[in-house]
Amino acid sequence: MRLKTRFATALLVATLAGPCVSVVKAQAAPATDASGEQKARDLLDKMVIALGGDGWLNRRDWLLEGQVGYFFRGAPTGAVTVFWDFHRQTGGPETEVERIEYTKKRDIVQMFTANSADEVTFRGKVALPEDVSEDYFRRRKHSIEVVIHDWLKLPGTMVVFEGTTMVQRRVADKVTVISPTNDAITIELDANSHLPLARTFQYRNEKYKDFDIDREEYDGYHSVQGIQTAYTVTRFRNGDMVNQKFYTDVKYNQNLSPDLFDIQATIAAKQKVGKK
Repeated sequence: MRLKTRFATALLVATLAGPCVSVVKAQAAPATDASGEQKARDLLDKMVIALGGDGWLNRRDWLLEGQVGYFFRGAPTGAVTVFWDFHRQTGGPETEVERIEYTKKRDIVQMFTANSADEVTFRGKVALPEDVSEDYFRRRKHSIEVVIHDWLKLPGTMVVFEGTTMVQRRVADKVTVISPTNDAITIELDANSHLPLARTFQYRNEKYKDFDIDREEYDGYHSVQGIQTAYTVTRFRNGDMVNQKFYTDVKYNQNLSPDLFDIQATIAAKQKVGKK
């Protein structure tokens, strides 16, 4: 009789305990998610501080000078060219304009505004191929700057801490930011310095109806005017290296003239040189 009573009591306790445990777990899950998101946001805050804080956030313009090498299916093509890359913005990343001069004679100029992508030579202006301009604006909309300035401020944005990984033989904290439209960017930060080591996103390939992965890796950081700057930037598509940039000189807040980003003025200057 006692055995039956004990068994019945144990069964009753187990029956009552089961739902209680489930309820506790259900209640604990949101707290865990919240703490994970807070950790991820804290890591992004540390990244901004590591990059230079307000100095990095409020850059007005910058000049990147260096060389770029190109790759096909991960193998170098042998094509290497020098470049001068000018950026200017009057507000956030959405106001950015860019001018890139190629070759030692600087006679090929590519210019990008909010909605146009053109190439200028002494022959005049021509719109860049559609795939080139789409690629440029896609990467621009998925930059680390856009994440910090725009995405994190939008209601409904999710920030997820995904643990640690390895990038360039360094331990990295992995954070994914998901926009309200379900777009996502993953940033991997050096676990010690909190500087970004990589930025990754995927996008739909309309031709093959699948997804491609765009990735940039950053290395060789140097402090320039108080702003930590990666002097080596390597780009990958679907795991294959596409190009690698090496900066030899970087300057910030040089008060670049708006005329430098004026297409008509650039066309006139190039045609004048072409007539000599």
